[in-house]
Amino acid sequence: MPKISNKGKLMPESPIRKLVPYSEIAKKKGHKVYHLNIGQPDIKTPEVALNAVKNNDVKVLEYSHSAGFESYRRKLSQYYITHNVAVNFEDIIITTGGSEALLFAMGTTMDSGDEIIIPEPFYANYNGFSTASGVTVVPVISTIETGFALPPIDSFEKLITPKTKAILICNPGNPTGYLYSKDEIMQLAALVKKHDLFLISDEVYREFTYDGDVHYSVMNVAGLEEHAIMIDSVSKRYSMCGARIGCIVSKNKEVMSTAMKYAQARLSPPTFEQIASEAALDTPQSYFDEVISEYRERRNTLIDELKKIEGVIVSTPKGAFYCIAQLPVDNADDFAQWLLESYDLNGETVMVAPAAGFYSTSGVGLNQVRIAYVLKKEDLIRAVQILKAAIPVYNSK
Repeated sequence: MPKISNKGKLMPESPIRKLVPYSEIAKKKGHKVYHLNIGQPDIKTPEVALNAVKNNDVKVLEYSHSAGFESYRRKLSQYYITHNVAVNFEDIIITTGGSEALLFAMGTTMDSGDEIIIPEPFYANYNGFSTASGVTVVPVISTIETGFALPPIDSFEKLITPKTKAILICNPGNPTGYLYSKDEIMQLAALVKKHDLFLISDEVYREFTYDGDVHYSVMNVAGLEEHAIMIDSVSKRYSMCGARIGCIVSKNKEVMSTAMKYAQARLSPPTFEQIASEAALDTPQSYFDEVISEYRERRNTLIDELKKIEGVIVSTPKGAFYCIAQLPVDNADDFAQWLLESYDLNGETVMVAPAAGFYSTSGVGLNQVRIAYVLKKEDLIRAVQILKAAIPVYNSK
């Protein structure tokens, strides 16, 4: 019998999606499931983006340029400039989601067996992208006690070896909601310059900050032009997760010319989605003001409710729309499955994402879950009430 690859065997399951079969079983029982497990916003996609697809006059669905529409890249560069990120359209390659941009970044900068340092917990698919690229993740643990702030810079430096090629951060962070300060970004910038590494920054949640804190991009750091690679996406910004449009951005010409080879190999990003994404850049500021205000209220509601549960530890996220909560259970993986398989409160239950899958270090985060506050406030309150009632039942079984 032919055998699958070792790489395929090592490819990790998504901690976010692996419980879906149990969720489907719960729904077939007639239970309502509150989905706190996935960052799928319920915010409406801007009309301007949807109308651009509905009202277009495309006669032939052609390949686009491998780097994406030039009109879109020019308009996108202007968007970045208004956010104090000065990049030209030549510094941008449009990708099929931020996921492909990350794969391009790893393929461009790393060979099989090379190492990438990532503060954990981190977006679970970084493990998958690294496995697919033959790259070894070297984790640096951040802690819930510090709100998942950047670990001390010397803890990064002592992990650097001749195989280290890059440091990867998510800012603001998924799954932690932590927003790195300018000082933290400057510490990382100095480190990658000292050791001649790349600094890859996943900035897909840049708009989502809540307490007057300002997002600081790696593209803003003077002297980091040859080291900085930014990853971006329309998924969360415009509530367009299904569009699958992102980009890789860098002023390093060799990085971009190499990434272009990967872009050519997959031919081109999708056409209708680029039409929608280009139009989305005309979304009025009022849309974002309302969205940020709504998420701020949801965050505050969620954190307030979670703190009412005895034994729960949670820090207030500064950005994105996720938090990590430490629960008074031994095994959050088992607890999450049990919630769907064996528990309901008046016909309702909750789906959370076990946080161990967001760590690369084995045995860490076993009693933590990631919660996405993408539901309306009443649903968040109800979902936490169900969690509060479920925990003692689970612990007594």
